[in-house]
Amino acid sequence: MTTAIIPSRFGSARFKGKPLAQISGKPMIQRVYEQAVKSESISKVIIATDNQQIFDTVKSFNGEVVMTSATLRSGTDRVAEAASILGLNPDEIVVNIQGDQPVFNSKVLNELILPFETNNDIEMATLAFKIRNKEEITNPKDVKVIFDKNNFAIYFSRAQIPYPRDNDVEPDYYKHLGFYAYKKSFLDKISNLDSGEYENIEKLEQLRVLESGFKIKISITEYDAPGVDIPDDIKKIEHYLKNHLS
Repeated sequence: MTTAIIPSRFGSARFKGKPLAQISGKPMIQRVYEQAVKSESISKVIIATDNQQIFDTVKSFNGEVVMTSATLRSGTDRVAEAASILGLNPDEIVVNIQGDQPVFNSKVLNELILPFETNNDIEMATLAFKIRNKEEITNPKDVKVIFDKNNFAIYFSRAQIPYPRDNDVEPDYYKHLGFYAYKKSFLDKISNLDSGEYENIEKLEQLRVLESGFKIKISITEYDAPGVDIPDDIKKIEHYLKNHLS
């Protein structure tokens, strides 16, 4: 059994109330939920929030939702608390779906979970997408990832990585898509780790895992998953929705 949990908080420095923003007639959190339930690999989808308005909105479209603490450090910690509230087993796979990526293709969840089916030693996995829009290479909004020959993450950064010093090569760049899968036991371990130095600098919670010496498996997907960071992104998402998911 695989449970997907969508962390959703009302407070956001750049876009307060973002989960409730309307995208072509539906709140964004509903769009995310509806994409998640399409996946063949997911047994159950739960939204984890700290806000009564979001809680009530999820109930209004018959989604499943749990209330979590308002003082958690990150989305990962919210997912961990929700998984405990739900009483999930230590060996169960938990999928963390970002609440601000409303037009992702549900096939990416199958790709995300696949490493656990082929390698019992995998404890955490995530996704990367080969960058096609060159503006994303230097845009700090788009997180880049580099990985080793076995597709385990080396580093995640808002900066351009790798950086061609002599400009004599044109490397491939990969954008990190914010989907994670973990064994429940490993998710609990992450939530008990101290925040990492680079996690705090880059504001990237996955760096906590690498800084503590653990591995993250990277699966490459052909499907992008554009997100909503600021209100101006809504029109772009509606355009993407019309042309890719309609």
